[in-house]
Amino acid sequence: MDYFEIVGKNHLEGNIVVSGAKNAVLPIMAASILNNSSLKIKNVPTLSDSKTMAAILEGMGSKVSFSNNDTINIDNSGLNIPFASYDLVRTMRASFYVLGPLLARFKQAKVSLPGGCAWGPRPVDFHINAFEQLGVKIDLENGYVVADASNIKGGKIHFPKISVGATGNVLMLAVLADGVTVITNAAAEPEIQQLCQMLNNMGADISGIGTNTLTIKGVSSLKNLEEISIIPDRIEAGTFMIATAAVGGKVVLENVNPLHLKEVTKQLMNVGITVIEKNNIIEVHSEGDNIKFSNIETNEYPGFPTDLQAQWMILMCLANGDSTLKENIYFDRFTHILELNRLGCKISLEGSLAKIKGNRNLIGANVMSTDIRASAALIIAALCAEGKTSISRVYHIDRGYDKIEEKLTKLGAQIIRKK
Repeated sequence: MDYFEIVGKNHLEGNIVVSGAKNAVLPIMAASILNNSSLKIKNVPTLSDSKTMAAILEGMGSKVSFSNNDTINIDNSGLNIPFASYDLVRTMRASFYVLGPLLARFKQAKVSLPGGCAWGPRPVDFHINAFEQLGVKIDLENGYVVADASNIKGGKIHFPKISVGATGNVLMLAVLADGVTVITNAAAEPEIQQLCQMLNNMGADISGIGTNTLTIKGVSSLKNLEEISIIPDRIEAGTFMIATAAVGGKVVLENVNPLHLKEVTKQLMNVGITVIEKNNIIEVHSEGDNIKFSNIETNEYPGFPTDLQAQWMILMCLANGDSTLKENIYFDRFTHILELNRLGCKISLEGSLAKIKGNRNLIGANVMSTDIRASAALIIAALCAEGKTSISRVYHIDRGYDKIEEKLTKLGAQIIRKK
């Protein structure tokens, strides 16, 4: 099993190109089910999750090929099996995205309940309840969702809590429902915005894009889309921004959308880090010291992303005072704390509030990844620590970051992948 060996205390210097967004490519690959011919998806990150979604589509009859390192070609003209098996769906929660478009195209589907990250349950109740409000008949049989959408009609859906996955799934069904669907408390993330724009380019009628109220006027059919390019990964960009702030150095991030990172930029500047925005470029300058402490909380977009919570904790461990971080999205997303403490952090937890001691001197140790973003936090901590750190189970990082060790090495980090 692969692991990373990292020697810390090297400033990061140079330019890197940020990959396409993992959280955008997966729903767009699922939405390709609504495309009856060939679709070329560009700026695709090379991730194990992308390959898992490709395998799910192939199991349904699609032809999927990867080319030029960042392009996927999906031909769904032969897709005729509305079934997604447990063997694949259990490895990745986002695979549940296929349920909505399968029901829209075939009016029936059988999809396994999902698996995914180990840090806690994220139930699919919001998806199922919303589908039922649109007239879908759903049964749960031996761990599978068996659904019939023969009589789907538009309706009013209000999510008790904003859900990116449920918003995307319902969108892909509602575009072909009879009548108007209004989703309130909908997700407004850039990845959902791109999904909406893709569907509109196929002939859907979605308004309110970028707000928390989406109105979908159902259409009788969609047209095929030939090509789409994935938006930049704001979480990868944010991870490198925080890493530079913590370790010190000057890094230029190319292929970014600064508008997607406004809250991250704001918080970094609040703690004394220099951030410069230029069109699709962000520069981060840091001395790696004199970092101010700060009390923040995660929130739905445009708030501070939960996917950068673990990384931010490292920065605050190095700050000039004690800080707090409140998790408002996934209350059990703290499995990384024990591993960070092994490296010399001092983080305690009270419910969903993490209390972080500042002015810590980190020392290398053997640690273990527990999920995608926890892996990124451990890498940042290792880059800041004295001596050598070994991080096991890095297959987690491969699900969410495209060649992260190569990008960090290019910036001057000492990081080696070993078996």
